Amino acid sequence: MVLIYSEVTSSRFQYIGSFIFQELMQVAIGFTTDVERFRLYNGSKINYSREQITADEFHIANASLLFENSVQPQTIDCFDSNGYPAFFKTAGSGFPFDIFAATFYLLSRYEEYLPHQKDMYGRYAHENSLAFQKGFLNQPLINIWISDLAMALQRTFSIFNAQFSRFNFQPSYDIDIAWSYKHKGFQRTIGGFLKDPSTERLRVLAGKQTDPFDVYDWLDALHDRYSLTPVYFFLMAEKNGRYDKNILPHTAAMQQLTRRHASKYTVGIHPSWQSGDDESMLKKELQLLQKSSSKNINASRQHYIRFNLPEGYRRLAAAGITDDYSMGYGSINGFRASVASSFYWYDLEKETKTVLRIHPFCFMDANSYYEQKLSPEQAYDELLQYYSVCKKVNGTLISIWHNNFLGTDPQFAGWKACYEKFIVRVQQ
Repeated sequence: MVLIYSEVTSSRFQYIGSFIFQELMQVAIGFTTDVERFRLYNGSKINYSREQITADEFHIANASLLFENSVQPQTIDCFDSNGYPAFFKTAGSGFPFDIFAATFYLLSRYEEYLPHQKDMYGRYAHENSLAFQKGFLNQPLINIWISDLAMALQRTFSIFNAQFSRFNFQPSYDIDIAWSYKHKGFQRTIGGFLKDPSTERLRVLAGKQTDPFDVYDWLDALHDRYSLTPVYFFLMAEKNGRYDKNILPHTAAMQQLTRRHASKYTVGIHPSWQSGDDESMLKKELQLLQKSSSKNINASRQHYIRFNLPEGYRRLAAAGITDDYSMGYGSINGFRASVASSFYWYDLEKETKTVLRIHPFCFMDANSYYEQKLSPEQAYDELLQYYSVCKKVNGTLISIWHNNFLGTDPQFAGWKACYEKFIVRVQQ
């Protein structure tokens, strides 16, 4: 066991200590404010205070962040540490910066609780983030730091042995519009034809051609071939709107589709744009998905990645969601929380660790295409970069793809091949 001393303790400190050691390193820890107990302890021990206590300790001089009980602007001065950015620099200790405070700042999304500019969709704009401003958005910086800490502890204590998890690739899909032409109802079908009277639409509706967005059999075969365990998120808005263009959940085809996937994969709710304005809709959509899939649904990912802290996560927790996959940006790819591992959400306003587990993603096809203006070939290279950094730190790479990108719509030519090429690469 690693014993960690601090002059006082706090829920922030215990939360981040547990994340670093128990969750990532898989090492047991204990906390103490008793100097004599710390002095006499004969195992691996960390002194998290301003002054050194013993000659056989690992000393990390602490910043004040973890012992504050409010959210206020922090002085962040980045510097280079072992080739990577770091902040909360310390002097006269065994580690060059306060890794506990820096990790907490990024993981808790502290900066998102401070006054900031929203983007055009009312979300936290990625341009506000320290990671974007300092150029480390494409790195799982927390995992890198913790790997460095583990090596430093191993050099100090021969008995210390971190056991990091193995790299994991987690494919996921957002089903915003399950079919391009089919199952849209009479009014939407007629309106669509008048807007775009294509022969393809007629052939699909006549059953002579596969719908351009219908890639479900192809994905099933891909998952079976490479033993993948994806997560599917279904948009279940009861009425269509500007941002909710899904096939309505009461249609037999949509119910069959969700039931089919729930029988084989993990299925989650994709809360609609409208539910962000009306909390009661979230529970209705969740109930609809549970009814049509015949499964208890406890996973979610926000449509358009539309959420703000802490309200967005509180709504999910209140609805019974235990696992959320929304931690990323809907405007650029990268590591929003600077981590490639799941973690429990810490509610900064309530100063408490919650039971809502956050699964961060770092790549979304729509970001590459619409926001970053990448070609399929460029997106493949971007994916390989995320694969490389996640694998290096034994993290989890979660990617988001939409069924329309993987179909036969000419607008997305080349993206299906890009994805399959990447899947093959990951298996090597």
